Amino acid sequence: METTKAYKTASIHSVPKDGSELPLMEAFYTIQGEGGNTGTAAYFIRLGGCDVGCHWCDVKESWDAEQHPLTPIGEIVTTAKTFPGKTVVVTGGEPLLYNLNPLTAGLQEAGIRTMIETSGAYPLSGYWDWVCLSPKKFKAPDASVYPFADELKVIIFNKSDFAWAEEHAARVGAECKLYLQPEWSKAGQLMPLIVEYVKNNPQWRVSLQTHKYMDIP
Repeated sequence: METTKAYKTASIHSVPKDGSELPLMEAFYTIQGEGGNTGTAAYFIRLGGCDVGCHWCDVKESWDAEQHPLTPIGEIVTTAKTFPGKTVVVTGGEPLLYNLNPLTAGLQEAGIRTMIETSGAYPLSGYWDWVCLSPKKFKAPDASVYPFADELKVIIFNKSDFAWAEEHAARVGAECKLYLQPEWSKAGQLMPLIVEYVKNNPQWRVSLQTHKYMDIP
């Protein structure tokens, strides 16, 4: 039986193409812990559904869209408006599986800054103040996404990832900020390599998952 909040569950194919409802896994107010907006108070909207399949993903429960209720975007926007920090980060899963135009239009009309964290595996939808592109080897970014990236955040899992990061850096705009971030479980091993790489290639910056060090969501 449905409850007030638990709308019909979604599959990727059942999500309305007009973007009026989205599979909402969770939403929470916290501090952005990584990348170019580290330290910013933000309301995170995590959408269910992902076919990229990073084996190190720490939210694998987001992958199956059918596990998360289709939620009207009006309800999502109304809740986002209640928090003092007027920044929203849309993440996943892979949020670009869906039409994000109506959600972001509603947020911006409410005076809320919109950000997205995406692998770029699908063409960009939505109206964004900040696009964080975090490409994955498991499913290459759609070529159309690169020009919109404000931030390129590459997860370093092994030594070969530095050359792979440079391949993506060559495709983003000149003003895009470049970040290298160690995969959390190998941070101790990889940080010395990343530090030396950034020292020798200062167009890059180091990104850390500071929320994990501070034990906040």
